[in-house]
Amino acid sequence: MRKYCSCAILTALILANNIQAQGQDDGSFYSRYGIGELSSFASSQSQSLGGAGTALFSYDYMNFSNPATWSRQTLVRVAAGAQFNRIHAQDAGGRNERLIHGNFNALQIGVPLLSTRLGLGASYEPYSQINYEVSSTGTLDAGVEGELPYQIHHEGSGGLRQARIGLGLRLSRWASIGASGDFIFGIIREGRRTTFASSDLLETRLVRSTRLSGFTSSAGVALSFSGEEYEISVAASGSLPVTLTGTRALTLGESLDLDTLGVTTRGNVKVPLRVRGGLSFRYQNRWLLSAEVRQEPWSSASSTLPFAGFKPNNLRDRMRYGGGVEFIPAGAALQASYLRRVAYRIGFYRDNLYVSPAPGMDIAVNAITGGFGLPTLFFGTKVDITFEVGTRGSTDQNLIRDRFIGVSATLNVGERWFVKRRLG
Repeated sequence: MRKYCSCAILTALILANNIQAQGQDDGSFYSRYGIGELSSFASSQSQSLGGAGTALFSYDYMNFSNPATWSRQTLVRVAAGAQFNRIHAQDAGGRNERLIHGNFNALQIGVPLLSTRLGLGASYEPYSQINYEVSSTGTLDAGVEGELPYQIHHEGSGGLRQARIGLGLRLSRWASIGASGDFIFGIIREGRRTTFASSDLLETRLVRSTRLSGFTSSAGVALSFSGEEYEISVAASGSLPVTLTGTRALTLGESLDLDTLGVTTRGNVKVPLRVRGGLSFRYQNRWLLSAEVRQEPWSSASSTLPFAGFKPNNLRDRMRYGGGVEFIPAGAALQASYLRRVAYRIGFYRDNLYVSPAPGMDIAVNAITGGFGLPTLFFGTKVDITFEVGTRGSTDQNLIRDRFIGVSATLNVGERWFVKRRLG
């Protein structure tokens, strides 16, 4: 079984590299603003419950919304997956565009240092994503040859990643705490590509690459009260503000042949505090209800490096709330039929973007989530299928409304390691 887990880790690493390399299709127009579209992945279970994971204790999943929940581990766990989104974008003039985008969800590892008392957690996951292309057309006065059409393509790719490692400790039967160190890093590429109708003129490309990095930390607390058939958990977690230091280079050239212009520019981006509060209720190992609220005061953020929309009039405090329900017909009965052992989940969330292209206007995101937790032949291992359907933004003030459908698949592997063999 350890060979199986090692192969799963290797497959996850290869998957992560391939998905990031191939994820160059168009994504949401709104990822153009700020440091990109913010992203988080607590667990595949939490994702299908509207992202409400702060108060979720589980023996089957690592939960990266709150390091305090890492204390309740019995198996070594590895989870990895990928997500694919289909976006239908529409502008105020009724013009439509269909876009497809794929990205790596996360690689998560959990180790029970002391079973159900002290657990280690580590992850590599997206923090923000940039993937867009916006085009505009025009003409140049070519003298006796008349007007010369041209097209300008504004393109963006890359984003930030987050690597975390920390511990969760159960202080008593009802109280747990946890903390982690978080390293945020990545490259944001913004380009402007100009093409001409005449073959006599070469395509030109101007690219601005910004490399950012910084350290922060997260902490959490969870209180759990249980009876014979129920468990109620109340929890909170947060991440400290972080200053991301960065360098920016500007390159210009024809097609893919780019030369650096001038000297490298240095600056920083100040990212605000992130806090979460949540509540969960489990009944008879069949029903699970979870809810969560997040708050991020982005109106206090700032940057000495120019980014689209990163101005006081465009920044918004982010408020996100969501919740969901999970139902397992067989509960903890392992001998029940397969369909009765499947976890059925449904949830929702409402969010608002931290950057608004139009001053005084909030860009809302509303979505319904759901999914299935599918048992496998290997004890402690599940395959999770998750979906979300929703809308982002509106066509007011000449903006764009996205209708999106997302589907993800995550492999959650669990094995028992570090157990001494006993001779009969």
